[in-house]
Amino acid sequence: MLTENSKKLRTLLNCSIFAAITAILAQVEIPLPLIPISGQTLAVGIAATILGSRHGAIAMVVYATIGAIGLPVFAGFSGGPQVLVGPSGGYIFGFIAAAYLTGLVLEKTKFTLPMALVANIVGMIVTLIFGTIQLKIVMDLSWNAALAAGVYPFIAVGLVKAFLASWIGITVRNRLLQAKLIADTKEEIA
Repeated sequence: MLTENSKKLRTLLNCSIFAAITAILAQVEIPLPLIPISGQTLAVGIAATILGSRHGAIAMVVYATIGAIGLPVFAGFSGGPQVLVGPSGGYIFGFIAAAYLTGLVLEKTKFTLPMALVANIVGMIVTLIFGTIQLKIVMDLSWNAALAAGVYPFIAVGLVKAFLASWIGITVRNRLLQAKLIADTKEEIA
């Protein structure tokens, strides 16, 4: 039987692991003129699907924080506060909201592949909204230009990543629950 301190430690470790996974997948990128396509959003979806709203969001806060202090965890091995206030910073802030909302949708419905796909698409939309707003402001773009640079190139690949995050997330979550390596977020809410 796990003590309360053991459960807290396991939760912190899980959040840290997913922050590290996000940092690793951030380096898988396809360069574009303003904002690259990267594996970060795939990691956000997987984290939220496995950990749920609170812990998925905490994992993304950890990720953003370690990047903000200068560790090269963002896309292209970048880091520092200048990234968070730059053209791509809104996407990183969006990861936190996306992880929370993705997990919340699943907690309020069911942890099934179809619902995970819906939840991950919601998360993708949230990330794109945050990112495009900051991109528009920082680069002083028109809305059409901001959408052309910050949304349109990411829709098709975002849908593929939403499916992958859902499939991987549900599969891994079920196995981790069976092994009692994560807590059931539905039980925590009740």
